[in-house]
Formats: sequence, C-alpha cells, structure tokens
Amino acid sequence: MAEPLKVMYNEEFLRGFGGKIKAVYGLFDLEGFVQSAMKAPWEELELKGRMRRITETLGAFLPPGYEDALDILYAIDAQCVGFPYLIFPDFVEVYGQAEEHWERSMAALERFTRGSSAEFSVRPFLLRDPQRMMAQMLRWSGHSSEHVRRLASEGSRPRLPWGQALPMFKRDPAPVLPVLERLKADPSLYVRKSVANNLNDIAKDHPDVVIGIAQRWKGENEYTDWIVRHACRSLIRKAVPEIMALFGYAAEAEDTPLVADASLSVDPAIVQIGGSCELRYSLHIAQGGPVRIRIEYGIDFVKAGGKTSRKLFLLSDKTVPGGSTLKATRTHRWGDLTTRRHYPGEHRIMLLVNGREAATAMLQLEKQEKGDIRL
Repeated sequence: MAEPLKVMYNEEFLRGFGGKIKAVYGLFDLEGFVQSAMKAPWEELELKGRMRRITETLGAFLPPGYEDALDILYAIDAQCVGFPYLIFPDFVEVYGQAEEHWERSMAALERFTRGSSAEFSVRPFLLRDPQRMMAQMLRWSGHSSEHVRRLASEGSRPRLPWGQALPMFKRDPAPVLPVLERLKADPSLYVRKSVANNLNDIAKDHPDVVIGIAQRWKGENEYTDWIVRHACRSLIRKAVPEIMALFGYAAEAEDTPLVADASLSVDPAIVQIGGSCELRYSLHIAQGGPVRIRIEYGIDFVKAGGKTSRKLFLLSDKTVPGGSTLKATRTHRWGDLTTRRHYPGEHRIMLLVNGREAATAMLQLEKQEKGDIRL
C-alpha cells in the first residue's frame, strides 16, 4: 500500500529545506526550526496540518518583516520545485494578507505558483475581496506562463478539492466567466484541464450556465471542443437532454425506442464485502443507421443509515451501426476504498443506455466473515 502523502514532510525534508535557507540567511536556526516544526502532535497531523505547521514555524524563524522574509524565500525558490513546496504560497496566505502587503503578495503568488501551485492560497484573498482578486485573476489569465494562467482558473473554481469553497461563486459564477472565456482556446493542456474542471464545478450549481456556454463554444476550436467535452462530463452522466443532443447521442424516437431488448445478470447474486461479481449484459439497438451510445451500469449503494446513493460506471461510449447487438462482461469488486465504504444489504444494479434504464438486477451484499470471502 502506498504511503500517505503527509510522510513527504519528515525530518529529512525539513533539514534539506532548512539547509537551503541557512545557505542564504546565516542567522537561521536550523536545529530549532526542525525541532519546533516536529514537536507533538506532529505524528498525528495530516498533510495540510503538517504543511501549515511548517509554514508557521518558518514565520517564527525568518526575519519578522514580511518583505524581508519573502526576499529569503525568493533567494531559494528556484531550488524548491514540486508538490512539497506548497509551503511557499502558503507562507503568503498566512503572513501576506494585510492591505499594505497586497501588491507584494500578488507578485509572490504569481512567482511561487510556477514551482508548485498557489491555487489554495489565493482563496482567502478571493473570500475577503472577490472583486479585486478576480480583476487580478483576469490579468493572470493573459500571462505568458501556463502555470500562472492555470492559477487564474484553478484558483477560482467554486468547489476546488482540498481547497476552501467559494460560496459566492456557487451562488453566482458570473465573475469567473470572463477568465474562462479568455482561456477557452489555451494551447496548454494543463490550463484547458483546469478550465474544464472549473466549468464542471459550475455545472453542479448552475447547469443552465454551462449548457449555454457549451452550445456557444462547441465548434469554435479544437482546444475549445476538448474543454467543452470534459466540462460537460457530469451533465452527460446525468443525461441532460441538451447536452446529449449537443454531443450526438441518440435519443428515443416517438415511434422507435433506442433499445429493443436488453438483459443484465449478476453472478454470483450473493457476495461478501471484499469479494467480486461478474456483470453480463446484452442489448439490441432498435434504431436504424449509425447511433452514438453511452453504456453504463449503475449501483444503488446501501449507506450506513440504510439509504442508497447511486454511482455510475462507464462501460462503453461509441457509435455503432443501427440494429447492433452488444454483449460484454465486467467484473465489479466490492472491496472498501478510501472514497467508498460498503454496507450489507440488497443492492440494485441497472444497465443504462444514454441515461435511460434498459435492464436491472439485484445483488445481496453480506458482511465479510473472517477468513471467508464469497466471490
């Protein structure tokens, strides 16, 4: 099993990082820095807790003046590239939010994002003064560096994973849209992924906004088309009619259904948590001519309180000749994941074609007995 990310912040890292600082700032107390950073409860701290502990300890051991401390970080930041060095923009977040530091903090975030990412650290600035900060983000969206352009989009995502939510943009994403417009044909895949993820966030609260953007953008540019497709992934999973039509998925006709016949079976029908089953499906396309279809299976997972929550799994997304019969088998594993725990109970499984249920089956999930997993 892979080690948790938090272990990258350890004594070896702290000594290496502190040594770089001491090389340019002779008064730096390296031993004191390491000991202070790792004081209890260091072992219990998770990734962001360790990062913030290092940032705050750094602030205690660098010169008290914010600009003087930044100058020291500027002297070593070229040597400090990669995920662990999120502590650089975090330092700006913790110590640089005063009004008198605004310009210097913006310059620092612009600089530090190229070595790691300032996507988390811009968010407190956005929460405090969204209008001023979005003006800055719009300027960054025209920057020559793809890292800075990505910051403009990634930092303004309403629902950035691991980051503070931006409730004002959940309510009204309008201030974010000029940034995304400016980046809609960006040549960098790194930036385009961020634009698509931002729009996917927006679609969760304002699907009509993203539907309108997708309809307006599609066909403008190959880069823009890539963004539109990935931005609409949640809307495709929900089979939103306007989006399904936009991407050419076949719809039910009044006189001809899309699927004439379909079946789904589960083997075995009783499985213990940690085991697996095979799903076999068959479906016959009724409509003539080539049709674009998206085949998924969904599971209504039983939750701890007895309610269910549906999760969809993609089986196929392609264009097939009309009248085709498609068959396949998929193994589904019922082991617990970091993102999903399983609970005993009857689980409904369904086969979906372009968002419509075509067939269903039932599986009984049982508590795992020690030394006995029923596959």
